[in-house]
Amino acid sequence: MDRDIFRGGAEMTAAMVISGTIGWFVLMSGQPVLSVVFWRCAIGAVTLLAVCMLLGLLRRDAVSLKLFGLAAIGGVAIVLNWVLLFAAYPRASIAIATTVYNVQPFMLVALGALIFKEKLTGTKLFWLGFAFAGMLLIVQAKPGGVYSGSDYMAGIALSLGAAFLYAVASIVAKRLKGTSPHLIALIQVCVGIVMLAPFADFTRLPQGMGQWSSIVTIGVVHTGLMYILLYSAIQRLPTHITGSLSFIYPVAAILVDYIAFGHALQPSQLVGSAAILIAAAGTSLGWSLRRPIPANISS
Repeated sequence: MDRDIFRGGAEMTAAMVISGTIGWFVLMSGQPVLSVVFWRCAIGAVTLLAVCMLLGLLRRDAVSLKLFGLAAIGGVAIVLNWVLLFAAYPRASIAIATTVYNVQPFMLVALGALIFKEKLTGTKLFWLGFAFAGMLLIVQAKPGGVYSGSDYMAGIALSLGAAFLYAVASIVAKRLKGTSPHLIALIQVCVGIVMLAPFADFTRLPQGMGQWSSIVTIGVVHTGLMYILLYSAIQRLPTHITGSLSFIYPVAAILVDYIAFGHALQPSQLVGSAAILIAAAGTSLGWSLRRPIPANISS
C-alpha cells in the first residue's frame, strides 16, 4: 500500500473517531451551548495559532484581504453550525442528531445546483429521496427515554439547520482553494471568539477538573488536533477514500451515545439512520444506479 494512502487513512480514521466523541464531551462540560462553543473557539485558537507559527504561516502575504473576508464568512457559518449541533444533542440524543446532521451532502448538492447551476441527475435525486425516506422514519419514530415531544422535534430541526450551515461553509471553502487550511481554521475560530464573547456566560464557569477537562479537550483535541489530522488526510487521500472514511464519524457517535448514556436506537430509527448514511455514501462516492454497459467482445 502507498505510504501516503496508509498515513492519510490512519489520520482520517483518527479524525472521524475524535469527531464522533465530541457530543459526550459537550454534555459532560455542563456548560450552556454558547459558552461551550466560545471556549472551543478560544482554546482552539491558541492551539491553531501555535501550529500556524510552527509552520511559518503567519506571514503578511499568507492570505489576501478578499480571502480573509471569505474565510470569515465561512467562519460565521461553521461557528453557528457548532451552536445548532451542540444544542441538538440534549434534545434528540447524540446518535440521532449526528445521523440527521449527515444529510449535509444533499444540502451541498442542492446549493451547488442553485449557486453553481450544477446538474441534478436522476441518481442524485434518487439518493435524495432515499435519505428523505430515512428522515421520515427517524422523525415519525416515538422517541425513547427522555427524548420526547416538541423537544425531540426541535433537536431534529437544529440538526438540519447545522447541516445547512455546514453546507454553506463548504461552498465558501471552495473559493479558498490554495489557502492553508490551518490558517483558514484559525481565522474561523477567531471569528467565533468575536461572535460569541458577548453571549458566553462567564458567571457560570466550568466547575471542577472534570468539566474543565471536557472544555480543554474540545478546544485542543476536537478543534486543533482534529483539524490538523483532517486536513492532512484530505491532502493525502483520493476523494473516494476520504468520503468512505467520513462515515466512521456517525457510527462512532452512535456507539458513544450507547456506551456512555445507554441510548439505543429504536428499530425504525436504525433503519432510517442506515438509509441516510447509505444515501450519503452513494452521493459522496458517486454510486450510480445505471448498470455498466459491457464492452463488446470480438470473436
